[in-house]
Amino acid sequence: MRILHTADWHIGRTLSGFDLLPTQQASFAALRQVAHDQNVDAIIIAGDLYDRGLAAENAVNAVNGMMRTLNRDDGFPLLVISGNHDSAPRLATGSEWYSSTGFYLHTRLEEAFTPVTIGDTQFFLLPYFEPAMARNYFDDDQLTNIGTAMVPVIAKMVAAFAPDKKHVLVAHFFAAGSTHTGSETPVNVGGLDAVPLDVLEPFDYVALGHLHNRHAVNADKIQYAGSLVKFDVSETEQRKGVYVLDTETMQRQFVEIPQSPDFINVQGSFEHVMDPDFYHTIDTDSFAQVTLTDTEIIPDLMSQLRTVYQRCTGVDRTHGVATLVTEKPVDRHLDPMDLLGQFYDDTNGVTMTDEQRQWAADALAHVEGQE
Repeated sequence: MRILHTADWHIGRTLSGFDLLPTQQASFAALRQVAHDQNVDAIIIAGDLYDRGLAAENAVNAVNGMMRTLNRDDGFPLLVISGNHDSAPRLATGSEWYSSTGFYLHTRLEEAFTPVTIGDTQFFLLPYFEPAMARNYFDDDQLTNIGTAMVPVIAKMVAAFAPDKKHVLVAHFFAAGSTHTGSETPVNVGGLDAVPLDVLEPFDYVALGHLHNRHAVNADKIQYAGSLVKFDVSETEQRKGVYVLDTETMQRQFVEIPQSPDFINVQGSFEHVMDPDFYHTIDTDSFAQVTLTDTEIIPDLMSQLRTVYQRCTGVDRTHGVATLVTEKPVDRHLDPMDLLGQFYDDTNGVTMTDEQRQWAADALAHVEGQE
């Protein structure tokens, strides 16, 4: 069989105030095409379909539409779990009858111990869970973190292994030795909630969600799908896409899904990044994080940048901003307007325009008239 592995869609997420849904829908359409082109037999979604538990109406409509398209319209069996960003109870609504169409959605720990068998493979769908859930299920107060809880969890799954089948674990957690990117919500503290890789050894393949970098862990049988789109400047150089697993050989192939609009990191001096000779060489319709080498204050910086980079998500500086002089002698006998003009010039490095001076003068006159 051929299985498509994806995760971390985070439908409903924004990027510095920009709506990502059109971008996510474009990536979903590309994923759907990959599923057809690769003749896959089922699709794994390893958690975090939504970006937040209480998802907005348009996000819910989008996810429902995506599930319906893949499962009902295209006929793909779906193997889906809830992640730490999903509300398990909300996501599970209606799941009692989903399996009748080949839509297997697991949101509770106990569901993970009943494998879903498709063709030559048993799939164990383990949703994101807190240690307390395992303590209650196994009645064991020693299960204080995910690392220790996974030992009896995996043991119970192994007890259900069919000897003539391959065994795939679908899960959503932080694997020991993995690396974070800036767009993930940490669910581990000091490594205590990392899952040791050796406890996963019984499985032929471990299809993970949670970390957005598909290279977060380097292991023969363990793979993060990575997020479907880029959510943070630390991901701008990453290639996003899906994995296609062949269960006969247990070999996987990465299929890239280019993002549109892309998310890029523009670097250089303000003069350089605003130079048409430079910005005509890149796609200025992309989401753009701008990293400036300048240290001086630049008035109305974001507005200026967005005349070229309309989807500018933010600005950072490689060398910081030059420190302003915090104390400066002031002639207390100056006219208020002259004092304001001097302050504006010292703060912004430019002189007030005639229009700005008139606004200030009108405001001063209004205040003085009230005294």
